[in-house]
Parts: sequence; C-alpha cells; structure tokens
Amino acid sequence: MTEKILILDFGSQYTQLIARRVRELNVYCEIYPYNKIPELDNSIKGVILSGSPYSVRDNKALKPDLSKIKERFPLLGVCYGAQYLSHFYGGEVAPSDTREYGRANLSFVNTDNPLLSGMSKNSQVWMSHGDTIVNVPDNYNIIASTHDVKVAAYQVMGEQTWGIQFHPEVYHSTEGKTLIKNFVVDICNCSKDWTPDSFIETTVKELKDKIGNNKVVLGLSGGVDSSVAAVLLHRAIGQQLTCIFVDNGLLRKNEFENVLESYKGMGLNVIGVDAKNDFYSELSGVTDPEKKRKAIGKVFIDVFDKESHKIKDVVWLAQGTIYPDVIESVSVKGPSATIKSHHNVGGLPDFMKLKIVEPLNLLFKDEVRRVGKALGLSQSLLGRHPFPGPGLGIRILSDITPEKVRILQEVDDIFIQGLRDWDLYDEVWQAGAMLLPVQSVGVMGDERTYENVVALRAVQSTDGMTADWVHLPYEFLAKVSNIIINRVKGVNRVVYDISSKPPATIEWE
Repeated sequence: MTEKILILDFGSQYTQLIARRVRELNVYCEIYPYNKIPELDNSIKGVILSGSPYSVRDNKALKPDLSKIKERFPLLGVCYGAQYLSHFYGGEVAPSDTREYGRANLSFVNTDNPLLSGMSKNSQVWMSHGDTIVNVPDNYNIIASTHDVKVAAYQVMGEQTWGIQFHPEVYHSTEGKTLIKNFVVDICNCSKDWTPDSFIETTVKELKDKIGNNKVVLGLSGGVDSSVAAVLLHRAIGQQLTCIFVDNGLLRKNEFENVLESYKGMGLNVIGVDAKNDFYSELSGVTDPEKKRKAIGKVFIDVFDKESHKIKDVVWLAQGTIYPDVIESVSVKGPSATIKSHHNVGGLPDFMKLKIVEPLNLLFKDEVRRVGKALGLSQSLLGRHPFPGPGLGIRILSDITPEKVRILQEVDDIFIQGLRDWDLYDEVWQAGAMLLPVQSVGVMGDERTYENVVALRAVQSTDGMTADWVHLPYEFLAKVSNIIINRVKGVNRVVYDISSKPPATIEWE
C-alpha cells in the first residue's frame, strides 16, 4: 500500500502547487474536495488543508468534517485551513485592516518547533488573505509572527496539528520547501520512496491484474501523455494493446507521417487513420470555440469507434488522462463554469461499452516525462511541447477550412523549426501560432495586400496551470516574422503574444 499525504482542497489557486511540492520530496499525495474526503486508512500519513478564496466568517463557509482526521493524523492548515482550525475551535478570525497580500518577513520564528526547524528569522513568506486570525484558542501556541500578522503560525498543544497563515508552497516563500519537508518527512514520517521506477513497477502490476487477458484500444495523439501511456500498457500487456492514431486534419505539418514512423520503432501495434475530410465536413461553418471542441470530439469518437470495432473482443479503452485534467474536472463547489472542455476526461458515449483505464491519471506532466524517461522513450518525444487535443482547430479563430489549416501549418512549422534552429525549443514549455480572424493592409513589392494576421505564442510553465510568456530574442522574432511573410502566401503581418496565464489562457480558444 503506497503511503500518501491527503490534501483537502477549499478552492485555492495554489492547491496543486502544494501537491507538487510534496511530490518533489518523492512522497505521493492526492487532492480531494474538502467535502468528499475518501476512506481513511493506514496509507495516509498526514493531511493538509489548502487555502481558499472564501472566508471562514461567511454563512456559507466551507466546513470539512475533520472528526476522523484531527488528532488521528498529523494535520497542517494553510491560510484558510489555518483560519478554519482557529475560528471553529474557539478562536476568532476578523477582516484585516488592510488586505495582506504579497511578500512578508517572519519577525519571530520558534525554530524549536518541528514544523519550523531549520528556518530563519526574517524568512520571506507569501501572504494572500483578506481575513486575519485575531485570537487563537487557549491551547494553541503561536510559533511564528510577522510585523503585521501576530498569528503567522501556531501549533495545538498536545496535538500534531499546525496552522500557518502564509503559503509555503509558492516560490516567494523562500524557506517554504523546508517547512513542507519538515511536515511531510519529519512529522509524518514519509519514507520518500515514490519514484518513477516505483511508479512503473506498481502500475505495471496493477494493469496486469486489472486487464488480465483482455484487449485494450488506445487513441494515440503523438504527444507525451498518450505515448507514455501506450508504452506503459505495452510493458504490462504486450500485443493485447492496439493503438489508433487518427489524422483529424488539424495536426502539425507532416505530423501524421512522422509520428507513425516514430511509433514503429517503439514496437507498438499502431493503426493510422486518415479522417481529415470527416472532420472538415463536421466543422464547416462552426466558429464558436466550445462547439468546435465538441464537434472535433464527436467525429473523433465516431472514427475511433468505427476503427475499434474492427478489432475483435476489445474490453478496455485506455486514455492518457493526467492529474490536472482529473482535478480540473471536479469542482469544490459543485459544477463550475466551463472554461473549456477537456477532450480526454469523460464525455464518452454509452454505446462504446468499453471500460476505461487511465494509467497516468495520478501524475502531473513533468512526472509523466520522468516516467517516460525511465521507460526508455526518446528525449525527442519526451521533450515535445504539449499540443491541444483539438489541434489547430482551436488555433484558427474562425471557421475552419483546408486552406486556413494549410496556412497555419506552414506558419507553425516555420516558428517551431526556428525555435529548434536557435536552440530555444527546450527553453519553451509550449509554442504555436494562431490564425486571427483579422486581415490587414500590407505592401509587397509595389502592390497593396489585404491578408491574414498570425499571432505567435510561446510560454514557460511547469504543468500548464500557470504560464508566463517567453522573452524570445528580438532578432529571432524578426527573422521568423520575415520568413513567414515571405514564404506563406496569405499572411502579411505577424504579432507576438505577451499575455500570461492567468488571466489569459495558453490557447486563444
């Protein structure tokens, strides 16, 4: 039984970051909504309560049932979690005189306390809260303060229960990793044995037990997630796995042929399907981004279902779903507003009648890459930028036609190849081009042109949850822009996107 830390989510933007910091210690953890606590067993070594955009003073404050957790497991409340453990156990939380947001320094630190061992006075921490803990219950010891926040951290006397008002998981808390290590390793006694090799060993055994002698079909995309899922499944069940790679007409230039060739060398059983015209037909005249995604998903399922029926006795459908997809599809406060549909979480029609197997649904993207490396996948495949499931369909900001796809494929190819030629590709998390529904006046030779505008986008990120635009060299951007305008008929203007996520998403649609 894999030991784990349980993280209860109250809707904080930083919850996944807590999980990432725990996993960086080679300790497994899982995130659950605060009101959907799983069955508690001996695999759980400790519990962390996340922050939240809500207030403990609200009538509708988020109230977890900690009756089976508190005093049984080591417990750490972060921000809202700390306020909850104070406010509802005899203390008092009130609105701050000023909103406490940003960098602060600890003016008092009790380093004799195991949670703060190894931390230093004046340690920089990150605050993000509108309420503050005014009074703690009588049996709470204050173990850290800042100039403005008296109760920056506390421990409940006689319990392995702590609360901290700041966010140790963010980069700006300079000794935050020390605090998390103190809690996870020293207080919870986690053994730090969750590694790529241990994940592979455990997962292969679980897949063998789960699938038995049944057949599995997997939709390959050419990306990291589906490729690692395929190799992991192949290691477990060999030729019982059949992979289907569908050309939806929205892939990168020559990608269908290149990816099929690379899979041949990996020993995978792959069927390639050219379904471009089916997708173009369904997408004709569709401009709404969400309708595009749904149309692409519908045709993919139709094509995939048709091809999978050609394989006899298939029982399982494998998907390359990863952990952020799973977390984002579960809302803390019930169904959330749809930002955009995930193409690989749910949504499968009942008529497919296949059981789902998702070997990577507990991993973040960088963890998938580490597992892929341990499985022996090539760096050229593992280092590939993420590419959206709907492909160029959501990078063409209007209706989709074969001619628009051709234009964008050419632009994208020049941009991506340029990043490689300038040794910039590996410095970028994801890059691509967008074809805008805008035309502009230009001059080529002595002639006036009225042609398309394309936007280039390159971002840095760890897992896609947040992202910042990459400061690509001006010389590079000038060169690429010049090549695009000269070589790609239909484009006379190139712009560069300097928006970060949030508030902008990585894709434009």
